[in-house]
Amino acid sequence: MYDALMRFPLLGWALFVTTTQLVVFRHYLSGFPIDFAHVAMRLSTAAFMFLMAAVVILRSQPSKQARGLEPRISALVGTFTSYGFVAFPGHGLTLPLELFSTVLTLIGTLGAIVVLKQLGRSFSIMAETRRLVTSGPYRFVRHPLYLMEEIAIVGVFMQFASVWTALMLAVQLAFQLRRMHNEEAVLTASFPEYTVYSQTTARLIPGIY
Repeated sequence: MYDALMRFPLLGWALFVTTTQLVVFRHYLSGFPIDFAHVAMRLSTAAFMFLMAAVVILRSQPSKQARGLEPRISALVGTFTSYGFVAFPGHGLTLPLELFSTVLTLIGTLGAIVVLKQLGRSFSIMAETRRLVTSGPYRFVRHPLYLMEEIAIVGVFMQFASVWTALMLAVQLAFQLRRMHNEEAVLTASFPEYTVYSQTTARLIPGIY
């Protein structure tokens, strides 16, 4: 029952962001000349959120969940803090920085789509286990979805960079690291083979971390 109820807010959020991105996409198409970089960025974000909505509907029941309130708070703060960037005024970037920001956002979003497709019905925002995935991007790092999301978030952050948004980025990253710890604890308890996998696979960056 808990898992079924949790699908509705996640589904609503994913569909809301998808709709918002498509509205902004139409705005960019109506301008001239067409800003193809931003059009691609909006489309990729909409595709990611739409895929997330589909996965939320189709995902299987969790076999194990992290206990306590902290894992849930960490998951929510880590997931949604970066959306607060848009509450701050954006500022113009030089052309090279604008391109760099757009490339980071595109790479992160498209990479997240690939990882989310690999996760399939095992996707979850909370620290839960369904099926152990170690293939595809998970052959190289234990948390490729977080890595791709963080790359995209840095790209967006560049558009709204300030002391306050930098603080928000630091908080978001700290909670994401905590989420990884919580998820690994649940996965270790559910899958004995995860211990060997975690010892031979980097957490985020091969050869570094």
